[in-house]
Amino acid sequence: MKSGRTDLGREVEAALGEVLSHVRGGTSLPCRIVDDPAAERIVALRKRMKLSRQRFAARFGLDARAVQDWEQGRRVPDRAARVLLTVIDRDPEAVVRALAE
Repeated sequence: MKSGRTDLGREVEAALGEVLSHVRGGTSLPCRIVDDPAAERIVALRKRMKLSRQRFAARFGLDARAVQDWEQGRRVPDRAARVLLTVIDRDPEAVVRALAE
């Protein structure tokens, strides 16, 4: 039976694995700014998905207080969070699958 995963999905999952390894100190990755972390964009992403802050945070393994602080401009997401937000924006189900494994 086919797993239903696309090549793009497998690539995203592999990339997320690299990000997790990097965050845990196991891999060194080149750094670059991947997206605009502006509060308005984070709010728009969450609202486009029709999720409350709490549900958005729970679905993607984020801290609800951090999401609130990002949206209200009190904090800026770090590089790893910006990468994760970018992947959530482009392929949220890849993140859900990766976190379920």
